Amino acid sequence: MKLPKSLQQKLQQREANNALRKLPMHNDLVDFASNDYLGFAKNEAIFDLSHQLLLDQNLKINGATGSRLLSGNHKLYQLTEDFIADFHQSESALIFNSGYDANIGFFSSIPQRNDIILYDELCHASIRDGIQMSNAKAYKFQHNNLEDLERILQKYHTELVEVYIVTETVFSMDGDSPNLEELVILCEKHNCFLVVDEAHALGVFGEYGQGLVQFHGLQEKVFARIMTFGKGLGCHGAAILGSQDLKNYLVNFARSFIYTTALSPHSVATILMAYQHLKTEKESLEKLKSNIVFFNNEKQMLGLKPFFVYSKSAIQCAIIPGNEKVKSIANQLQEKGFDVKPILSPTVPQGQERLRFCLHSYNSEKQISEVLKQLSLSIFN
Repeated sequence: MKLPKSLQQKLQQREANNALRKLPMHNDLVDFASNDYLGFAKNEAIFDLSHQLLLDQNLKINGATGSRLLSGNHKLYQLTEDFIADFHQSESALIFNSGYDANIGFFSSIPQRNDIILYDELCHASIRDGIQMSNAKAYKFQHNNLEDLERILQKYHTELVEVYIVTETVFSMDGDSPNLEELVILCEKHNCFLVVDEAHALGVFGEYGQGLVQFHGLQEKVFARIMTFGKGLGCHGAAILGSQDLKNYLVNFARSFIYTTALSPHSVATILMAYQHLKTEKESLEKLKSNIVFFNNEKQMLGLKPFFVYSKSAIQCAIIPGNEKVKSIANQLQEKGFDVKPILSPTVPQGQERLRFCLHSYNSEKQISEVLKQLSLSIFN
């Protein structure tokens, strides 16, 4: 059966703009594309330990394929949520099936009618989708611009409404970060609730990869943190960190938590083992941090720094305006054996198309040097 004409026209328009998305094929190129920053997704030790944990717990599940409020709340959930809360110095943790589910659940249920949400204009689609489902009023502020945020606060904030300020500690399409210390001061000044998505900071920042909030010692100042496991931990799921009252509220009102099948025991065991590995095996984290420093030094030496968004994270983005041009350079790098993905408009604004380099603990300095040399040849020749 054919698509309706309106849908066909939208696909044709996307193709005409050289922006049609397609599912990529698996390749054997050097990985500068995945979010598996620490290599945990292919870590055999984590997989084996997860399986062993199920055996050690003698976990017998009856009707486990259900909502956690029905039959899906197997005992590994409590073990894992307790460990996560302790690791992140939080009163509680509540696991969701994905970061998308966590953001949808939070923003569609926590802010109430007549409340105000102020969010960074570059916040992830999952945050924006959740905000759209909320009854609260929402306004965006300029990216990482606290002066613009305060201007909007002074315009809309009164003592009669609650205000939620939303940002990310590492932005997925830029790799940059806000000034969290100043943001906390601003929130305290105006009595606002700070909500932070740490998807791309978990496993990258902090002594054990706890994220940027704990790196700066601000965990007591943040109302809610969203930790996503599909990046640095290399597994499924996410957790919302906050008070026990916040957890109780989400269990009762977050529809993406209530009306979904719980993760399997093996998935939850993998989350727990990945967290334990993060706490006990620091070699991968230290290698990743070293690679981030090396990448920044190499791009400066090659004269590439002006093309890149400032970032000290595992995400490094070179702005190459135009879908056709950025795809061409990405193809050149792929032909040389490096899996570097172009990020096209409309995923990013027109004129802000980019090459997105994701760094990993398993990338060698030789690979980093070579991919940047190839980038330099593509840009300057």
